[in-house]
Amino acid sequence: MKPPAAQSDRSQQEPTAVTELAERVKELSCLYEVAAVFAERRGSLRERLARVVAVLPGACRFPERAVARLRLDEVEVSSKGKPLDSTTPHLHVALRVAGIERGEVVLGYMENPGTAMHEPGGLFLAEERSLLDTVASQIGVFVASVESEQHRAEMEASLRHADRLATIGQLAAGVAHELNEPLGNVLGFAQLALKAQDVPAQVRADLSRIAEAALRGREIIRKMLVFARQAPASKQPTNLNGVVEEAMFLLEAGCENPGVRFVRELGAGLPDLEADPVQVRQVVTNLVINAMQAIQAQGTVTVRTEASRDAVVLSVRDTGSGMTPDVLRRVFDPFFTTKDVGQGTGLGLAVVQGIVAGHGGTIDVESAPARGSVFTVRLPVRAALPT
Repeated sequence: MKPPAAQSDRSQQEPTAVTELAERVKELSCLYEVAAVFAERRGSLRERLARVVAVLPGACRFPERAVARLRLDEVEVSSKGKPLDSTTPHLHVALRVAGIERGEVVLGYMENPGTAMHEPGGLFLAEERSLLDTVASQIGVFVASVESEQHRAEMEASLRHADRLATIGQLAAGVAHELNEPLGNVLGFAQLALKAQDVPAQVRADLSRIAEAALRGREIIRKMLVFARQAPASKQPTNLNGVVEEAMFLLEAGCENPGVRFVRELGAGLPDLEADPVQVRQVVTNLVINAMQAIQAQGTVTVRTEASRDAVVLSVRDTGSGMTPDVLRRVFDPFFTTKDVGQGTGLGLAVVQGIVAGHGGTIDVESAPARGSVFTVRLPVRAALPT
């Protein structure tokens, strides 16, 4: 006896309904686990993305054969530690962060699951495609929030740094003005005493040391005023190559380390700068001296100039000891120095940064331990004069 038609249809529909429910449960579980990863506040961005990718294969019909891969800029993670073969079945969704496409999320199989390829609707269910769209959207929102938080933290650190520099600048300017008069008196009287007749040799030597110390103190005060930007700049058409040649002539002659070799790579036909030649010479001098001091025994200091669009570029490269990341972060901080007591004031690079900023330029540094350093200064060329 045959079963009624209605009962036969119901028996065929029940397995399908159960299967669909099971697939829906897997997809909802996947979304829950992804949301849980984003809600956690532990691990790096790469680690959290890797945990998300590890969850995705469990939502597929054949999870044991499935693999997921995510690419975000230069970061790429896979659920099984190896990339998908482009010849195997897979689907992918663009990964957008703040509306900008920056990668993709891919879900596929490492091997053909067999007869499933020929099932109605293909290998991937519509719900799986929708799930991948949702996950990609969630990842984009999550990455945007992480980067926004990082940017906010960087801005806060930058503001704190700027506030600290402003305070130090005011303090430096006040101290410099207070020291200028008594130091000038010391220098003046020492120089007058040196002109006196019948001064004993030992006294003359002591007076010479006093005068030299006063001159060094006056130079430090000048640097402090430049750092505080209270030393006015006298800008005029300035050729960078000419300034470099003048500075290098004196620096090479005064270098006490015979193991230092100087190389000049000066670009031809550089446009003029609208700059203070004295302050630009100070930039060259401070950067080259810094490079010379980084070389312990033997090494090379390369000074290079070139034109770049609407700017002139000065770079000073050394083959010295280089800097650790901690030192690199503080290299432009005023009064920060790694030199021994009495060997430096920690103002040289801070002065350089102040002069470059005062001329509307930028300065960057790249360095690593035992790989030397390179400082790159970009100064805008002078505007064309009206005709």
